[in-house]
Amino acid sequence: MDARARAESITHQLSETFAGSGVVVDDVVVQQAGRRRLVRVFVARDVAALAPDDTASPVEPLTLDEVAEATRTVSETLDSSDVMGEAAYTLEVSSTGLDRPLTRRDHFRRNVGRLLEVHLEDGSTVTGRLSSAGADGIRLTAANDQDLGWSEVTRATVQVEFSRPDRKDD
Repeated sequence: MDARARAESITHQLSETFAGSGVVVDDVVVQQAGRRRLVRVFVARDVAALAPDDTASPVEPLTLDEVAEATRTVSETLDSSDVMGEAAYTLEVSSTGLDRPLTRRDHFRRNVGRLLEVHLEDGSTVTGRLSSAGADGIRLTAANDQDLGWSEVTRATVQVEFSRPDRKDD
């Protein structure tokens, strides 16, 4: 089984394991690292339970405790299955980082309220705060509100903000 097929098999197996837990598998990467394989599992908050018309409420990121519990679950699931075969592997489980490109609707939905740099189909980029992510596209607020359809957006990245203008410093 090649790395891509193994990653798909792991994703399928873990998706069944996490069903209803509030955690979803965002991505799985399997790489050869010497004699071992490196298995990276990225988990995220499940947004499937949100109301279909809720496009703008903030979604809290996973806590460290939730990631730790997800790590135990992933480890137990992989150890009890034959998807990894007999070869040794190293497991890394984490939530997705800020540097991870947003490419799917769920990625955008989890980042409502954050400042994004959005790359458009025509090659241009737009920066603005994501105010909603719905079935038809996203809404950015900047100097003026801008609605972008999914067909216009190729990807986006979250911009790091050290202080947000709309939040009190604690």
